[in-house]
Amino acid sequence: MSWTYHPELLARPVPRYTSYPTAAEFHDRIAPADMVAALGSVAPDADISLYLHIPYCHEICWYCGCNTGAANRSQRLESYLGALRAEIDLVAAALGGRGRIGRIAFGGGSPNALSPAQFAGLLGQVRAAFDAGVAPVSIELDPRTLTDPWFAAVAEAGIAKASLGVQTLDPAVQAAIGRVQPEALIRRTVDGLRRSGVRSINFDLMYGLPGQGLPELRATLEASAEMAPERIALFGYAHVPHMIPRQKRIDGSRLPDVGTRFLQAEFGHVFLTAGGYQAIGFDHFALPGDAIAVAAREGTLARNFQGFTEDDAEILIGLGASAISQFPSLLVQNEKNSGRYRMLASGGSLPAARGVFRDRDDRARGRIIEALLCTGNADVGAYRTGDLVAQLAPFEARGLLSWHGTMLHLTEESRPYARAIAAAFDAYRHPEGRRFSSAI
Repeated sequence: MSWTYHPELLARPVPRYTSYPTAAEFHDRIAPADMVAALGSVAPDADISLYLHIPYCHEICWYCGCNTGAANRSQRLESYLGALRAEIDLVAAALGGRGRIGRIAFGGGSPNALSPAQFAGLLGQVRAAFDAGVAPVSIELDPRTLTDPWFAAVAEAGIAKASLGVQTLDPAVQAAIGRVQPEALIRRTVDGLRRSGVRSINFDLMYGLPGQGLPELRATLEASAEMAPERIALFGYAHVPHMIPRQKRIDGSRLPDVGTRFLQAEFGHVFLTAGGYQAIGFDHFALPGDAIAVAAREGTLARNFQGFTEDDAEILIGLGASAISQFPSLLVQNEKNSGRYRMLASGGSLPAARGVFRDRDDRARGRIIEALLCTGNADVGAYRTGDLVAQLAPFEARGLLSWHGTMLHLTEESRPYARAIAAAFDAYRHPEGRRFSSAI
């Protein structure tokens, strides 16, 4: 199914809505005591997911907006690991055995900036501290530094899911974004992960890159589909050098315009769905048997700081510098600066530094936004006001949504506009919009 380009509906930059309120609303009036209170209020049988952030990479890519630095000194990594281990013990003590850990995820940066032995030791501590011996583990990996000992560590840990930062397989585009990794390397990585027992592999791919046209995108998608990862996330590159200084190394004059970006997103959707992938939300794709595809079909798909997910745990605890924790009434982010993070955690203090309390209105709006992005339907209840209907009228007039009483339904053609529609329920948005990425 082809999409129709309505540039006026995509003119306003909007958040990606991996939380509500979004990180743009975080403030520094959140203290460690708030994190302690949130952990203390966890129900004994609550489902909890853990996320551990490793903010280091052996090579820093120019496009990357993650909180990461160069892993060029072993003492820096060891010092960070010491602080992370201290935070693990602090959080486990504050939980006091409450809650059940259902998932453990490692992200970054690049978790394989650690040595295999460091990773194994860290995972062992997490499993013991939180009584999470059987919780499945997922991990983000940088193919450029994935060695044979790391494949062995993946097998030993029983990791079921792995995500690879592929981005593009075109050599010229790779050079333009500072991430050179030959296609042969990606193929060897996939083969190594399969031999190590990984059952679900995700490729992160991007469109809207410098010098990237439809032929370059098509070649990447064809080669990626041939490797048959269970999941593909196809993101639009967000060029915001005023916020991410390393992006100044990218030649902005070579970036595709918004019309071309729209065509690239549409092409990716058509190509992948025609090839057997199921569309998940607005930028994810999965083979039908993968857990995230099953969740989408069953209406249980969720969205959190890791994007679209089958993980429906209401509580997510983030560990490490800049990691974000999610509780029903609180979003809290750890200290971003690795040095200050180490000082706080090693000194016996939870490193909570920013965040926002979520009141009843926030939670209600968040549920509507999540439902629209995950299922395309939401009962908006009392939020269906005359002003809201008028705000969404341009989308309705173009056949992108329909109303059935208080039930809002998004059509299949609305996928590229889903974030813009969801933004109508965001009480915090401001007209200037410089902080957010293009809606496509």
